[in-house]
Amino acid sequence: MNSVKELNKWANTHTYLPIDLLRIALGVFLFMKGISFITNIQYLADLISPIDKIGGGMFLIHYIAPAHMVGGIMIVFGLLTRWAIIAQLPILISAIIINFMGEMHSQNLLLALFTLAICVFFLFYGSGKHSADYYFKMQK
Repeated sequence: MNSVKELNKWANTHTYLPIDLLRIALGVFLFMKGISFITNIQYLADLISPIDKIGGGMFLIHYIAPAHMVGGIMIVFGLLTRWAIIAQLPILISAIIINFMGEMHSQNLLLALFTLAICVFFLFYGSGKHSADYYFKMQK
């Protein structure tokens, strides 16, 4: 727990507006991806078809889109950013694995790798100074 507090202190003293804009862009991207999956549910079903044989395909369809939408909104506002990103990690790791199990789509693979890298960065960095987390912490 102390290491999280130390990371938050470091992030709050070394925060910059471009990093906050990157966090907001990540949240908007995830939200739009969730909207895309809801509006084209067959595309999502086709994406997860290589791992559907394992089971839980319907659970995945009902987890991925809402997790992207709710997590994206939380990341945009900087509200419980680390928890929202933890919910995104299994989806992004699965997206990378699916590219190797099924048909390889290099654009989807690069997008998933890039998004995963940004999520891991914000997992350690936190939400920064321009966020709801910082605002609520200062209200105490």
